[in-house]
Amino acid sequence: MTKPWRAKKGESESKLINIFFLGLVSFFTDVSAEMVYPLIPLYLISAFGATPALVGTVEGIAESLASLLKVYSGYISDKFQKKKALAFAGYSAGLFYKLVLLMAGSWVGVLLARVVDRFGKGIRVAPRDALVSESADKSALGKAYGLHKALDMAGAALGILITYFLLRGGASDYKKMFLISIIPAVLGLCMFFFIKEKKAERRQVARPRFWRGLRELDGRLKLYLLVVFLFTLGNSSNAFLLLKAKSIGFDDVSAVLLYFAYNITASVLSLPLGRLSDKVGRKALLVSGYLVFSFVYFGFAVAGNQPLLAMMFVLYGVYTAMITGVERAFVAELAPAEIKGAMLGLQSTVAGIALLPASVITGLLWIAYGSVVPFLFGASLSLAAAMILLIFMRNPVLAHS
Repeated sequence: MTKPWRAKKGESESKLINIFFLGLVSFFTDVSAEMVYPLIPLYLISAFGATPALVGTVEGIAESLASLLKVYSGYISDKFQKKKALAFAGYSAGLFYKLVLLMAGSWVGVLLARVVDRFGKGIRVAPRDALVSESADKSALGKAYGLHKALDMAGAALGILITYFLLRGGASDYKKMFLISIIPAVLGLCMFFFIKEKKAERRQVARPRFWRGLRELDGRLKLYLLVVFLFTLGNSSNAFLLLKAKSIGFDDVSAVLLYFAYNITASVLSLPLGRLSDKVGRKALLVSGYLVFSFVYFGFAVAGNQPLLAMMFVLYGVYTAMITGVERAFVAELAPAEIKGAMLGLQSTVAGIALLPASVITGLLWIAYGSVVPFLFGASLSLAAAMILLIFMRNPVLAHS
């Protein structure tokens, strides 16, 4: 007969393994994605003569269109309890993204490829995050999302490093690198064979309508969704960070290395900062993260030399580690269980909707005033977001209390 404590220990280990393989899906997918992503603005400019405004428009349209799917995808995963299948379908879009990118003959083709990629992300994010949540102990949500984010960012860092060495070795054929990036995408899909989905009990209960569920949300979650929208209006595409690097003298190869520094920093810090949020509460990490972002964007605004800009990329990684996993844990903690997937999707949707005007505004400000004003704009909105959380949000009850 199995002793209760052994059964509990075995169950915890099984959950951890599930989170680990979910992390490996993201690891390999991000190896593939980040072999391509830092090349997109460089490819648009060198191959098609795109302007910063056009780069911002391409990224903003792709992100915003796909973001509309995230809440719907989460709702579907809640209703039919097919999170794993839905996530697999979303990750599969990464393969089609590379194929469309290979066939692109203009910036319109690149836009279509980016839409396909973000379409897949719109489908997969909510059910994947819900799988992480249901595989984690309630007292360790920050740790669970931190582990997933650490593997996610480690994959991104490796993908960027591969691109860096290919560029440094003299590779200038972007389409060849797009083709190579298909390999890790396939490996990521293979990880789904090891992931187990918790089977929900089939009970005949009335499921609340989605919009009614929104009205009954915890006030702190409603406030946070508003803050997410405000903050994202100033948080434009990362493509602009790479354009800033090029504007002060970094070449394509060194700009890619800066992006690597950002990702590896976020990977190393995501797990410890996620665990810290389990101990001190999500609000402390969220407010601190927005303040760090404000400082970083101010640094990007005034940076006139390469060492300072390199330091800002590292600090940008610190911000990412403080926010990304923690905000998902926060949403998962406060959302009603029956619409948790939808709420995780809604948080991503709110951010995605704001990203289109954010990227377009940044591109237009860049053309009109140079690179300083758009980064100061982002720094100001992030500071406002931090102040709203600090002043108006009740301190959430700690997960372990």
